[in-house]
Amino acid sequence: VQLQASGGGVVQAGGSLRLSCKAPRVILSEFWTYNMAWYRQTPGKQRELVASITTRGTSTYADAVLGRFAISKDNSRKTVNLQMNSLKPEDTATYYCKWERNGNDYWGKGTLVTVSS
Repeated sequence: VQLQASGGGVVQAGGSLRLSCKAPRVILSEFWTYNMAWYRQTPGKQRELVASITTRGTSTYADAVLGRFAISKDNSRKTVNLQMNSLKPEDTATYYCKWERNGNDYWGKGTLVTVSS
């Protein structure tokens, strides 16, 4: 499964960005069988989980983004989105999407988010 992540960029603190992750070759009936998540990583640090959503639509968030970020699935586009609001400089990182099914993880290339103060 090849994942394509997009939506990163430069934004001022307090602004918003929307990240998207899609797998063009995945058919809709398979789309529902993946658990999906967004991670982020800064240089010298471990990759950390930001938000996840299960096949049943249950979402979880890291404490640092709770109330500001929202993960969702777009069935028509077969994508998983991460809406990021009230961005802070500490949200600056490379963001990665991950799809998981049957214990197999599939990672997209990162998309860089830079939040300026």
